[in-house]
Order: sequence, then C-alpha cells, then structure tokens
Amino acid sequence: MNAEELAFRAQEMAERALALALEARAAAVEAVPVIEHGAAAAEPFLLLLTIFLLACFVGYHVVWSVTPALHSPLMGVTNAISSVIVVGAMLATGLGDSWLAQAFGFLAVTLAAVNIFGGFLVTRRMLAMFQRKG
Repeated sequence: MNAEELAFRAQEMAERALALALEARAAAVEAVPVIEHGAAAAEPFLLLLTIFLLACFVGYHVVWSVTPALHSPLMGVTNAISSVIVVGAMLATGLGDSWLAQAFGFLAVTLAAVNIFGGFLVTRRMLAMFQRKG
C-alpha cells in the first residue's frame, strides 16, 4: 500500500465515522423525549422510596441502641415527631386527589395516633417507676 491509498482509506473511514456520528446524534435527539418522560415518572418514586428505606434502617438502629436511661426522653421526642406526622398525614388525606392517597393518608393518621397514644402510656408507666410509693 502506498501513501495515496492509505490517505484515501483514511478519508473513507472518516466519512463513515461522520455518517455514523450524525445517525447517532439523530437517534439521540429522537430518544430524548422518551427518556425524559420515563425519567420524570420514575425519579420521584425512586427518590421517595430511597428516603423511606433509609429512614427505616436508621430508625431501627437508633431505637434499638438507646440505653434505658434515655428511653423516656426518646419517647417524648417520638411523640412530638408523631404529632408532626399526624399533621402531614391529615394534609395528605385532605389534599389527596386520588382515593389511594386518601387511604394512605388515613392509614398514616391512624398509625401515628396509635403511636402517640402508646408512647404516652409507656412514658407514663416508666415515670411511675421513679415515683415514691406511699
């Protein structure tokens, strides 16, 4: 092969590469709306699912590593957090457009209310252990 043949082949390959690049660009431009639609639908769900799972994991490890001396203050904080959850759940129930959102909001209100009530009972019982009898 001489230098002219190599130059000609290099030019052909460059032209093919340019044609493939233009085809790839056109395919990417066509795919952008489809990808954006799919990503927009999946992003909030995956984000919220990730936050929920991390909260469950961290909450489990925090609660089970608390010493008994800190149990009563922790229950008071838990009751305060649950009261905020009740407010958010009532907003979700009232502002929900679908019946599924309203059902989950009602379930959240119910479970948070049970958590608050149980927390106050446990806190009262633990504080009664420190009172003098008589």
